[in-house]
Amino acid sequence: MTTKRIPVIDGLFSDTADGTRLLGSRCASCNVPYFPKSSLCHNPDCTGSQMEDASFGPHGTVWSYSIQNYPPPPPARYDEPYKPYALGVVDLTDGLRVVGRMAVDDPESLKAGCKVELVSEPLCTEEDGTEVITWMFRPI
Repeated sequence: MTTKRIPVIDGLFSDTADGTRLLGSRCASCNVPYFPKSSLCHNPDCTGSQMEDASFGPHGTVWSYSIQNYPPPPPARYDEPYKPYALGVVDLTDGLRVVGRMAVDDPESLKAGCKVELVSEPLCTEEDGTEVITWMFRPI
């Protein structure tokens, strides 16, 4: 039996033949990337604000990270019993700096400067067995 999988929020990421991608936008006038999508450019030096859809990923470098040692408040979702996890600030190769959960078994093993790839992984499981998936970064 195949497990049903649903995204945590529609429109934030997509799985393609080339891997997982974040769905955002980029200003065609000044090239500033945005995630999630933005309808206008927030760069104070930009006078064009010509937004175009863009996708980001899959490779990047961990700039910094932190370990979430206690359960976050609602609306955050996780399976019980709660397990600490790492959140990383990742510089993607296409110019976007983004915060994301890290797909590592041992959060203490993560290091700043390590190379990562964007993946989609289960975040939690609903009562009916449906897997809620989200985008994460896995060290490579």
